[in-house]
Amino acid sequence: MREGNPGKPDRALLGVLNGDVIEPPPIWMMRQAGRYLPEYREIRKRAPNFLGFCFDPDLATEATLQPIRRYGFDAAILFSDILTVPHALGSNVWFAEGEGPRLDPVRDTAAVEALRFDPAKLAAVYETVRRVRRDLPAQTTLLGFAGAPWTVAAYMVEGSGSRDWVETKRWAYANTGFDRLIDRLVDATVEHLALQLEAGADAVQIFDSWAGALDPAGFEKFVIEPTQRIVGRLKDRVPGARIIGFPRQAGALYPRYADATGVDGLSLDTSVPLNWAVGAIKNVALQGNLDPLRLLAGGTSLDAAIDAIRQAMRGRRFIFNLGHGVLPPTPIEHVAQLVERVRG
Repeated sequence: MREGNPGKPDRALLGVLNGDVIEPPPIWMMRQAGRYLPEYREIRKRAPNFLGFCFDPDLATEATLQPIRRYGFDAAILFSDILTVPHALGSNVWFAEGEGPRLDPVRDTAAVEALRFDPAKLAAVYETVRRVRRDLPAQTTLLGFAGAPWTVAAYMVEGSGSRDWVETKRWAYANTGFDRLIDRLVDATVEHLALQLEAGADAVQIFDSWAGALDPAGFEKFVIEPTQRIVGRLKDRVPGARIIGFPRQAGALYPRYADATGVDGLSLDTSVPLNWAVGAIKNVALQGNLDPLRLLAGGTSLDAAIDAIRQAMRGRRFIFNLGHGVLPPTPIEHVAQLVERVRG
C-alpha cells in the first residue's frame, strides 16, 4: 500500500485502476458538476437548453472544473450527457424543462437501420475534453464517459425515462431486431469513448443505469455481452485504456459482470453490502457507494457512513464515491464535510 499524496503529479485515481492500493482513497462524486453548486446554477442561465450547454465548450469546460476548484476532487468527470450518442446517431433528442429527456422513439428495424453515428456532431464534446485536460491540475484524473448500450437503447425505444421499460423489454425479449440496435450502440460507444481518450481523458466510465431492470438472462445478453465487446475493442484501439463499469442495481450479478466484461473498476450502487463485495468481487478496483441521501442529511450520520465504508475497503483497491449521483438539494457544506472526512 502506498500513501496518497494530492500534491504529487501522479494521478491517484488512475493509480488505483492501474493496480495501486492508495490510502486515503481517491474521491470524486457522480454528478459532481451540477445543480447543487451555486456557481453551476449561475452559468446554466447562459445556455438556451441542456444540450446547448453540453455542446458549448466554454460552458461545459467551466462546469467540469467548478467542483475541482471548490473541493479538489481527485477526478473531474466530463460535463456532458449519455444521450449525446443518440443525437450523433441521428435521433431527435431534447430535454423538456422539469420533465427530463425526450426522444423520437425507435421501435422497428427500419428505424434502427436509419441510424448512422456521426462523430462530427460531438466535436464540441471532444474539444471540451481537450480544454479540461489542459486546465486541470496535473494530479487530477480526467474521466470521460458514455451510457451503456442497454441503458441508451431503453431511452431510445421508450422515448423518455420509464419506471418499468415495458416497450424496451418487450422488444428485447421478443428478439425481433433489437440486437441490431445494440450492435449500433456498441459501435457508436466504442468510437465515442475512444475519441474522448484520444482527446485527453485518462479513463472512462460506462453507465448502465437501468441494468437492474433485466432478468438474469437479459442481463447476460444485453448488459454483459455488449460491455465485453466495448471493453475489448476499446483496449485494442487505445492501448492502456482504463474503464470503470457501473451496472446499477445488478445485485448478485455484480461479480459476473466484473469477471466477464474486462473492466478495470466496478462502481457499486448504494444497495451493495461492501463486506460481501470484498469477498465476492475479485481482480478489479471497487468504487462507491455512499447513499446520496446520507450526503444530503449530513451530520454524524454522514460521518458514520463514511467511516464504515473506509473500514470495509481498507487494504483494497478503492475509489470513494456515491452509490448514485449527488442530489441537487445537497448543501455544499456537506460535500466539504465528505471530502474532509475521507481524507482526514
